[in-house]
Amino acid sequence: MVDHAGYVGGSSLSGDCINRCSWPGSDSLYIQYHDTEWGKPSFDDHKLFECLTLESAQAGLSWITILRKRENYRKAFANFDPKKVARFTEAKVQQLMQDTGIVRYELKIRAAINNAQRFLEIQKEFGSFSDYQWSFVDNKVIDHKLKPEPSPIITIKEAEAFAKDLKRRGFKFLGPTTVYAHMQATGMVNDHVTTCFFYKK
Repeated sequence: MVDHAGYVGGSSLSGDCINRCSWPGSDSLYIQYHDTEWGKPSFDDHKLFECLTLESAQAGLSWITILRKRENYRKAFANFDPKKVARFTEAKVQQLMQDTGIVRYELKIRAAINNAQRFLEIQKEFGSFSDYQWSFVDNKVIDHKLKPEPSPIITIKEAEAFAKDLKRRGFKFLGPTTVYAHMQATGMVNDHVTTCFFYKK
């Protein structure tokens, strides 16, 4: 997998003369995502559920495909409210299967509903999903200090442990590579290259 999950590329100069990771290229949506969200530590359960849902939908596809459908996903999945998504009915599943604004893959749609239910169970057990998630890195950001043009990183042992526990708890479409992408996106791992302006933030 490339995109934001794994290979982050080297620093690059865009037309705005800002050094950043190379993977956003010249796509304005990608650049905005990189500059404002990717790699920023998140402790908000609502945000974490959104990221998990989108990451599981992305499996096997490019991240930019999902990013472009993000607003459609917000509308289709109750603004990523896990309590509402957990109550989606069979009729809702069939409705979503007709929604051209999202990835119409039934197993992924059902996985999102299932994962919302499991998400609520973790909130009940740990007080918040954030506390559960960040425990896999001892509540510290893993800084890989990546140089420009690093070797691809597909997963790490913390992501494997996180994914294994999610699977044990019944989550779907969240294997080690996908979970590692989630960890990158939510700032558990800092995989901005050291020459990127965001790295120092």
